[in-house]
Amino acid sequence: MKIYTIDLHYQNRPNTIAAYLVEGPDGLVLVECGPGSTLPNLIAGLAEHGYRPQDIRHLLVTHIHLDHAGAAGWWAQQGTQVYVHRIGAPHLIDPGKLIASATRIYQDKMEQLWGNILPAPAENVTSVKDGDVIEVNGLRFTAVDTPGHASHHHVFLLKRDEDTIAFVGDLAGVHIPGVDFVDLPAPPPEFHLETWLASIDRVRAMPIKAIYPTHFDRVDDWQRHFTKLSALLNNAADFIRVRMEAGLDRDAILPEYLNWHLERARSAAMPEKIIERYEVANPHHMSVDGIMRYWRKKGIGSVIE
Repeated sequence: MKIYTIDLHYQNRPNTIAAYLVEGPDGLVLVECGPGSTLPNLIAGLAEHGYRPQDIRHLLVTHIHLDHAGAAGWWAQQGTQVYVHRIGAPHLIDPGKLIASATRIYQDKMEQLWGNILPAPAENVTSVKDGDVIEVNGLRFTAVDTPGHASHHHVFLLKRDEDTIAFVGDLAGVHIPGVDFVDLPAPPPEFHLETWLASIDRVRAMPIKAIYPTHFDRVDDWQRHFTKLSALLNNAADFIRVRMEAGLDRDAILPEYLNWHLERARSAAMPEKIIERYEVANPHHMSVDGIMRYWRKKGIGSVIE
């Protein structure tokens, strides 16, 4: 078995979104497919390893956010079987609500950022729940329910030789190779602090050799990675809560949060071009919106509709 990281070069930046090509004893499995806007880059990445789109008959997506599964409908329309969380499955089959929600946020940038979002034929979508085992092409994946970033989020465990590795989607946040820095993607409407921390604890208790975040590439020192992310989850949530309790609104909190992020990045001696890549992979205004929504649901700040 071999695992290849395919860099999707989202928005022409390296190391922002990955798809993982797994060569099994009897064929291929693709984990994550990225958005429609990066589909040509994914096809080119497959070609570098000697494969064509028709060689991909099985696709696993950790959740249905567009940077992970935006192109899933295209693959399903080619006859690929797509395996997705049971909550997310209906939204791949009929992506109307997904598109409408994203359009409210991204407006006229939808095409540039995400490309085409196509409906997946129902017969090519397999709904997956916690503990389900997906056995395809001589490979055995186990789904682990890991909400917090989104309610429809799975980690997929895969036995590799004598070791188990995990494709962790956004559970592990954002990490660019070569930089000792973890960032937090906490978009609305489903960010939930306690649930995310519990999901991290669940995965940390498992005998895993390495993790494969979608943002980006393999992490071997994954326990330390999760320790840093757990601390960041608490610190970011507290940072915004304190300001909401002081009566600050979103327009006042956002620049303070951005400055806080920049201070963290520069204290890690991060070059400006890498700071910019983190922003492309994880727009920080989304985290402000997600965390503020979380606190409003708990009665802090103005009441949420």
